[in-house]
Formats: sequence, structure tokens, C-alpha cells
Amino acid sequence: MNQTAAALTTDAKTAIADALNQCVAETAVTTMLAQNFHWNVKGMGFGPLHDLFQKIYEDHFVAQDDLAERIRALDVHAEGMLAGMLKRSKINEHDGHANDKEMIRIMMEAQETLASTIAGAGQLAADHGDTLTEDLCIARGTEHEKFAWFLRAHLAG
Repeated sequence: MNQTAAALTTDAKTAIADALNQCVAETAVTTMLAQNFHWNVKGMGFGPLHDLFQKIYEDHFVAQDDLAERIRALDVHAEGMLAGMLKRSKINEHDGHANDKEMIRIMMEAQETLASTIAGAGQLAADHGDTLTEDLCIARGTEHEKFAWFLRAHLAG
């Protein structure tokens, strides 16, 4: 049964929001990771990687807001402290000291982790009949899988 946020139980809202807060945390960490790599990439692939990392962090910055606003639509607090996000995230920060291939690998793994985390949040939303959150998660997961594919293509051959 499809339900709006208002029709969900408090327990369902809390569980879905917790999963979305995990998504926000990992998206925030990956946003900064992409921006760091954008600033520090060098080598023969500089131009396309500089642009790709920018596309990623710009996409993710908007995504953080979309995910957090969905949490608020569920009438749950959206966590916004960087220290908490770093603690919660399964994706780690990086100091930006890496060659271009290492940056690509790290970012690809971050995208794959994000896609998995968001798919889990979407499944939880579906289990509770929250199709609006499920739809948001499907759209976000698709973007992360696309970015992972773009990055994998840089490592192929």
C-alpha cells in the first residue's frame, strides 16, 4: 500500500529517516572527496577527471539537500554535523595525495557504496509503502551507478 509521509507510523518514519541520514552522511563525505580530487588531480587525465570530479560533487551537493529535505518531510531531524557524518559514513575521507588512477578507484568504490546504501534505504521505504522515498532512492542510486560506470571506464584497458 502506498502511503504519504503523514500516513506512515512513527516507527516507520524513524527507520526510514535513519537510513536516509546514512545516505546523507555518505553523500556529504563523497561530495568533499570529489571536490578534493577535483582540486588535486594531475597527469595526462587531468582535463576529463577534473571535469568528472566536478560533475560528481555538484550532483552530490544537490543530492544531500534532496535527501535531507525528504527526512524533514518525514518530520524527523536531518543530521547536519560533519563530525557525525564522518563517524557514520562507510566512506572515508582522503587527503588528496594520490595518483589519478588511485583517485578514480577510490571514487568508484565510494559510488558503489553509495548506490548500495541508497538501495537499502529505498528497499526499507518500499517495505513501509513509502513510494516517494523509494522513488528518490531509485533516482539517486541510478546516478551513483552511472558515476561508478564512468569511473570504471577510465580504468578499463
